[in-house]
Amino acid sequence: MKIRLNCDERLYLQNLVPFARRARLHISAAMMLTWRRPLRAKMPHSFRRSFLAVGKRVWFERPNRLRDSRSGVVPRSRARFTAVNWEKKRAMRKFFAGATALAAFFTTATAFADQPTPWQWRFQEAATDIMEQIEWFERYTLWFIIPITLLVLALLAWCIIKYRASANPTPSRTSHNTLIEVIWTVGPVVVLLFLAIPSFQLLTAQYTPPEEPKLTIKATGNQWNWDYEYQVEEPLSFNSAMLADGDRAAAGKEDRGVYPRLLAVDNEVVVPVDSTVRVLVTASDVMHAFAMPAFGVKTDAVPGRINEIWFKARKEGLYYGQCSELCGKDHAYMPIAIRVVSDAQYNTWFAAAKTDLNGANKALMAEVEAKRNVAVAGN
Repeated sequence: MKIRLNCDERLYLQNLVPFARRARLHISAAMMLTWRRPLRAKMPHSFRRSFLAVGKRVWFERPNRLRDSRSGVVPRSRARFTAVNWEKKRAMRKFFAGATALAAFFTTATAFADQPTPWQWRFQEAATDIMEQIEWFERYTLWFIIPITLLVLALLAWCIIKYRASANPTPSRTSHNTLIEVIWTVGPVVVLLFLAIPSFQLLTAQYTPPEEPKLTIKATGNQWNWDYEYQVEEPLSFNSAMLADGDRAAAGKEDRGVYPRLLAVDNEVVVPVDSTVRVLVTASDVMHAFAMPAFGVKTDAVPGRINEIWFKARKEGLYYGQCSELCGKDHAYMPIAIRVVSDAQYNTWFAAAKTDLNGANKALMAEVEAKRNVAVAGN
């Protein structure tokens, strides 16, 4: 029986033929749309319908002339396994594609940056070019560390097994070997050279801003909070301490996923995105340390001395760090929070913070949340 097909149906069948050949099946019925009366195709009851056949009303059956090179007959189970295996692969591809799209959706929808997680053993997501270079250098050094570790472990095992007392009752009295001494002297020197060159380049980049900083902030460590001062024509100063659980409702920071326990603060440092920021770090009482993992910056805060660091955040979000120098009994309760926003949001916040810091923070939080909700709705 002949069926007149339109363009869409022809295109579908053209794509269907390669599938049938790969699955070692042949088409026994044409595709029928829902408004047509479906044809009855010859279909063995023991042969499982394919995923595609059920959805598009196309049935497949095993060719009778298909032969095996060994037995001459293709078992019905092999044809069934081929179709089912292809269906599983197709379903897995669709699953992973959906999972990737879902992850991208949530990544785009949230306006908050990466945060530390329990049992974390890798770096946080990089927010600056310096942190990306640090991650590259870490992977680069592993190409040297892992082979050296395995080599030393293999040598130790070889020496323990081969030269044990039962297998070697008369030990060797060899005191030196020129070739071995040259190898274990020159080899480490070459490895250190391969490590030193990119290490010095990275260290130089960490302390050399590529451009003149657009903003300078002075961070002073206290027991156990931070004082920040925006060094502009009209300076802005405020204190930042860990947010107590009882103050979350008043501050509008009840969402622990965005404002985690022991990391959320009452007043975040606000900086514009894609702008070089200089941070002058010092302390007022004991030694502290200013560390922001996502930015790749860390320096000591020493009383009577100023250390300089810089960063240029490329992504908007809320980033967390901590004091990383033992500074007393509440050392673990001295977080650092930096909020990276657009230039317009930063200018609005800075103008309002001069007169009302709490009001400016709440207005900025509301604007960021509204922007996030719009992004979620758009996706």
